[in-house]
Amino acid sequence: MTNAQARDFNLDAELEETDDWPETDDFESGYADEPDPEAVDPTTGAMDLAERHQLRRVAGLRTELEDITEVEYRQLRLERVVLVGVWTDGTVQDAENSMAELALLAETAGSEVLEAIYQRRQTPDPATYIGRGKVEGLAEIVAATGADTVICDGELAPSQLRNLEDRTKVKVVDRTALILDIFAQHAKSKEGQAQVELAQLQYMKQRLRGWGGNLSRQAGGRVGADGGGIGGRGPGETKIETDRRRINDKIAKLRRELKQMKVTRDTKRTDRKRHHIPSVAIAGYTNAGKSSLLNRLTDAGVLVEDSLFATLDPTTRRTTTADGRIYTMSDTVGFVRHLPHQIVEAFRSTLEEVADADLILHVVDGSHPDPEGQISAVRAVLADVDAADVPELIVINKADAADPIVLDRLRRHEPHSVVVSARTGAGIKEALARVESELPRPGVEFEALLPYERGDLLNRLHQQGEIDSLDHTADGTIVKGRANPDLAGELDPYTV
Repeated sequence: MTNAQARDFNLDAELEETDDWPETDDFESGYADEPDPEAVDPTTGAMDLAERHQLRRVAGLRTELEDITEVEYRQLRLERVVLVGVWTDGTVQDAENSMAELALLAETAGSEVLEAIYQRRQTPDPATYIGRGKVEGLAEIVAATGADTVICDGELAPSQLRNLEDRTKVKVVDRTALILDIFAQHAKSKEGQAQVELAQLQYMKQRLRGWGGNLSRQAGGRVGADGGGIGGRGPGETKIETDRRRINDKIAKLRRELKQMKVTRDTKRTDRKRHHIPSVAIAGYTNAGKSSLLNRLTDAGVLVEDSLFATLDPTTRRTTTADGRIYTMSDTVGFVRHLPHQIVEAFRSTLEEVADADLILHVVDGSHPDPEGQISAVRAVLADVDAADVPELIVINKADAADPIVLDRLRRHEPHSVVVSARTGAGIKEALARVESELPRPGVEFEALLPYERGDLLNRLHQQGEIDSLDHTADGTIVKGRANPDLAGELDPYTV
């Protein structure tokens, strides 16, 4: 070992044995004050020692393996949250259902719910969301339970978030931020991730605010201290203006990327329309069983999970009717009450699958405490994406776990419905028969004598048309039925 290596080794040992790290008030950079150049002797290694002392320990980044199970790991790392709601209209049951749904959203996002409270008010308080007196009670609950996050059942203004955080001394998020966080965890495809990021940036852009004057500080001078540098618009631009401009640039870039991705989906959709292939879209409330129903109807093999927003990336499968006609069935993202506007806008290109469908299978969770509320919430989102006029078939799912009285009530309120259980398979045959009967039917009647060498036309008639009769003769096949106008035009030379 050389003298230099021995000196470095001894310095490392000294640093490992001491916890006497220098303190600093410079939280932005994480470095201590610069050492006095006159007091440093570069020949003795003091410069290296000073540089080592400038480094800061980062808490919570241990990489040492711990012998615990995954469940224990999640329990140790879960955020501890308190839920807060404001009940403005409806019944007490409606308010409690809304809080129960917020608890499910929080658990899906990876939180442990410690307490849930709500207040009866005509309108939320413009300053603190809940009444100012209730804020003190909330702060006491947070302190008593040891919560580190408060989740509000509504979309809060930046001032409301700031005031609540100042009073409770913990992080405060609203329902919109919670849903966006769940979407960010579940998005898998490149398009889905881009859509979620776009929604998050749109949400963040409206909530840029400065604490302690940090974001209102002007760049000034060389713009080096605040990270502006080249690309900043020079002295006079504040930190919040720089951040907003960068967010706008990122939003524009994501929209360009999503526009390019949309071309591929539009091409596939145009191809299906050109071949007159009917399409069925499965829509409904989150966790109503849409993916399970798609698997049961088409053997799609998509992910099924008992959690909210497990499906974000649309899945389309090709299937056939009992008489051989081809159609497609698509699974879509689930909806929820008060679905954030940013999500609807970001996922609009994906939701076009619903608006362009020939039939919507509206899946409802029959075992939910408020299935009528789910139906209303889903129809509100369908209206936002211009899909309100698409024919709709209500599919009441989870019949095996639902109350028969509730099922009878839903059947009376929604006559155009079918009751199924995707888990057990009950009612699936009836649902398939209803779907096939609701698909658009070819409108041009024909009767043709097809030569045997035109088996391709006969195959297309099986896939795209309806055949009433088929008779094989010495001259060819006499076929009678209905077809779409394009296919009927190809049959003109063989019409009898």
